Amino acid sequence: MGPGLIESIYEKCMMHELSIRNVATTNERLVKVQYKGIVFEEPLRFDVLVEECLLLELKSVKEVLPIHKAQLLSDMKLLDIPLGLIINFHELKVADGVFRMILPGANQ
Repeated sequence: MGPGLIESIYEKCMMHELSIRNVATTNERLVKVQYKGIVFEEPLRFDVLVEECLLLELKSVKEVLPIHKAQLLSDMKLLDIPLGLIINFHELKVADGVFRMILPGANQ
């Protein structure tokens, strides 16, 4: 698709590409939140969860900022997913915009 489109377009295309390859994906889930003695479930919307083990955060920004990494790590923690990738489609070569994140202690 090339750089410069909005993130939701890349998300739909990524979900479709994985789907035609029979790779299981989702982009929303109820998560359990614990806060000061209460426990509740809340719907969490994220970009793409692949095969229940890899979370993708899709961006189309000039620069990946620390807040983007913090957002991915927060979602990984809520979902208990050990591995995440930020993929920035603003780059001319997509490979130049890929950042790997690891959540210590997930899935244990």
